[in-house]
Amino acid sequence: MKLLLTDSGVTNDSIRDALVGLLGKPIAEADALCVPTAGYGAPDADPGGPWRFVSGQSHCPMTGLGWKSVGVLELTALPSIEREHWVSWVRRADVLLVNGGDALYLSHWMRESGLAELLPSLPDLVYVGFSAGSMVLTPRIGDHFVGWKPSTGGDSALGLVDFSVFPHLDHPACPDNTTAEAERWAAGIGGPAYAIDDQTAIKVVDGVVEVVSEGRWKSY
Repeated sequence: MKLLLTDSGVTNDSIRDALVGLLGKPIAEADALCVPTAGYGAPDADPGGPWRFVSGQSHCPMTGLGWKSVGVLELTALPSIEREHWVSWVRRADVLLVNGGDALYLSHWMRESGLAELLPSLPDLVYVGFSAGSMVLTPRIGDHFVGWKPSTGGDSALGLVDFSVFPHLDHPACPDNTTAEAERWAAGIGGPAYAIDDQTAIKVVDGVVEVVSEGRWKSY
């Protein structure tokens, strides 16, 4: 699996070029599946958020980039579907586009659905996360980002990468996500971490991490 962990989608030419490089072909020739699930889990969630993501009307460019095809993979539905059926959808896809929202809610449903178990077996799949869709692959999200609470407690996510992500750095719509708060968060996260803004993404291929940015970021 090749990863492009974004703050706010494909927001500039550098991130778009990185995506095309991971795909190995133009976006217009690639088949995408989008995962809106995280958009339902945040405390301030509303049904318009997942719709904007799926329809390509979001201000965070993901599904509206001009894909050959876009399908919807709703994780809460997968436990009621024959596994071989939905797994075939994922295996045929070139890219998985994963919505923002609540990272722990998304982590819960990635496990419950079986997608978390499947992902490491898909070396050619490109995974593009947006905000919580990026954070869900990390070991921990930190107390700052806990909204939906799992029954087991804590802030652990899937741990498919070995670093954590602090998104929306100094964004005016996220007044609590300041540089000072990122420093505090990083001091308590217990491992490597990145704070990134809306013009930044983290590319991971075969364990090699590269920051792709036309904005601001910091590693810890």
